[in-house]
This record gives sequence, C-alpha cells and structure tokens, in this order.
Amino acid sequence: MSTVLITGASGGIGYELAKLFARNHHNLVLVARSGDKLTEVAAEFETFAVSVRTIPLDLAQPLAPKFLFDQLESSGPGIDILINNAGFGAYGEFARMPIEEILGQIQLNIAALTDLTRLFLPAMIARHSGRIMNVASIAGFQPGPLMAVYYATKAYVISFSEAIANELQNSGVTVTCFCPGTTYTGFSKRAGVDKSRMFKMGAMGADKVALDGYRAVMEGRTLAISGAHNWMVVQSTRFAPRKIVTAISRWVAEKTD
Repeated sequence: MSTVLITGASGGIGYELAKLFARNHHNLVLVARSGDKLTEVAAEFETFAVSVRTIPLDLAQPLAPKFLFDQLESSGPGIDILINNAGFGAYGEFARMPIEEILGQIQLNIAALTDLTRLFLPAMIARHSGRIMNVASIAGFQPGPLMAVYYATKAYVISFSEAIANELQNSGVTVTCFCPGTTYTGFSKRAGVDKSRMFKMGAMGADKVALDGYRAVMEGRTLAISGAHNWMVVQSTRFAPRKIVTAISRWVAEKTD
C-alpha cells in the first residue's frame, strides 16, 4: 500500500484529493496549518481502513519543508506520491499590497513547493518509482493584474514542473502539473476574489476538480487542465495579443456589486 503526502489537506481541493486517495486504499500523510481541521479529516477517513498521519505545519515558514522531511525520514513512512497542493493568493494592486503578503505567496507557492520536491525526489529516483503532482492554476498561463504575484507564482510552477518532468523521463518517476480554474473553496475567500467576475461567471466544485487531478497524477500526465472551459481559456491566450490577454484578465478579476 503506497503512502501519499498531501499539503494543504484540511479543505478544498487538498481535502477532496485526500478522500479520493483514501477511498483507493492509499495511506495518507496530511499537512496543513490547522491541527484541529486535520484531526477532523483523519477521523472521517477512519472508515477507509487506511493509515492517516496528520502534521500541523505552516509551510510558508522557510524551515518548514526541511522539518517535515526530517520528521518523515526519522519515523516514516516513505513517501510514494507527493502532492504539492498548499498555496494562497492575495487580491489587490501590487504597489499597495503588504510586503508580507507578497513574500508569503512566493515562499509558499514557489519556495516550499520547490524545496519539498527536491527533498523527496532523490529517494523516488533511487527506487525507480514515484509520482509528484504540483498544483498550479490556469492563472499561470497569463498575467494577472490585481493578483500579479499569485499568477506569476503559478507560471513558475508550470514551467518548473514541465522541465523536471522532461529530466525524469525513463526514471520511473512522473511529475504532473495540475491546473484548475476557478474553484469553490476557502481559497477564494482568503484571496479576496469571491466577489469578482471570475466567480460570477461560474466555478467548478472542488470534488470534480480533485477527481481530474487524481486521474492525471495516477496516469502520469505531465500537464492537466481541469474542465473543458478552462482548457479553451488557456488555448485562447496562446493566440491573442498579450495586452489584450492582460486587459481581459484584469476585467475578469475585478469585483462587482
């Protein structure tokens, strides 16, 4: 029975992914900031007859990824599948955004994801087996006025994931970059975009998005976009002039009454 490490597992897509892995008989290591929520999730998953270990940890802290790795190295279990799902965004003009929110997004969305991938990857390569899924967003395919840093961090995740997936060809290890679109989760409220046009235009449920992600990582796909509508949005950005793409991106992100 394989063991899956999922970050940002206390709610939203991370929680739904954990449920899918548990239903399919994978042991779980669940990481999130809220210990109370993790405890509730672990109790819920007892019916699936799998092992569930919870680790309350704020991965936005620079030393947190290494701490997590050391904890699992010393006491097990070994990680067969790594799901880098934790991330956050903040809404507003860059020049007015608190520096803590700017650097926090970069630390969690880029640095922690990169650090965890580097820490757990060598053991996967050594045993010629393993799967990594980095959760990006269709936001990563375009500039994002009013969420400039968030969109930029997701562009990094896409580029980074595709590059190392190529490096790992024939290694037995797969890297999947999973790109959801607008999704109903606690993320939208925290980011401050729940009143924006993008949500009024429609969003996917976290359970449907998670199922797309689960299938993508288990099939070893390098890049997966959740939802036909989101796929079309991504394709349209490839051919439109960049200034138009940026202007539309801003219009969609703006809040309405």
